[in-house]
Amino acid sequence: MQFSPHLADRPNLSDSLADAVRTMIVDGRLAAGARVNEVHLAAALKVSRTPLREALSRLTAEGALQAVPRRGYFVAPLTASELEQLYDLRPLLDPEALRLAGVPGPGRLQTLDAINARLARESTPEKIVALDDVWHLELIAGCPNRVLVEMIEQIMRRTRRYELALMREAPPAEKAVDHHAAVTAALRSGDLDGACAALKANLTHGREPLLAWLRDRERRRA
Repeated sequence: MQFSPHLADRPNLSDSLADAVRTMIVDGRLAAGARVNEVHLAAALKVSRTPLREALSRLTAEGALQAVPRRGYFVAPLTASELEQLYDLRPLLDPEALRLAGVPGPGRLQTLDAINARLARESTPEKIVALDDVWHLELIAGCPNRVLVEMIEQIMRRTRRYELALMREAPPAEKAVDHHAAVTAALRSGDLDGACAALKANLTHGREPLLAWLRDRERRRA
């Protein structure tokens, strides 16, 4: 495994460590259900265990890890029940953030189109998921309620490993490009309500394939 040798030199060390470990969970280097070996991880990241534990506590609060008394930290399993609860939130939160942001100006709409064009060309799961997240955050960048945006970002982080795990096993038949285009088309016409409805449809669209995959996965492992 490759790590940055300069983590200890960066500001906000616990934030940097949380980002590093979160990435390891998302990309599968720390697999679902695996125990986190704090000694080995601290050595690999070239940090002491105190800031690492702060980062692990933060990831536990996010739901990425589970803390087991006297045994340490474990990567939280992928479950249909958690995903179902997470996926029910964004169709509620994102349209409200867009409504608060209002119709974006021409510059932001051009940026959204450019991101969507890049998404259409991508084929690797990591880049597809990353660009999709970038598009959604750009869409609501004008939202004045920053707490709402932070909630959306946190849910993105929690669902990312589900989306990547599915795409590595079964690449999606289609990407969200057309859904995104429907949102921006409504915005260009000044139809904010229509854009919010299209955004809700976009965020609901991927729910059932993910849930079906997880439920089948759970049945096979039972």
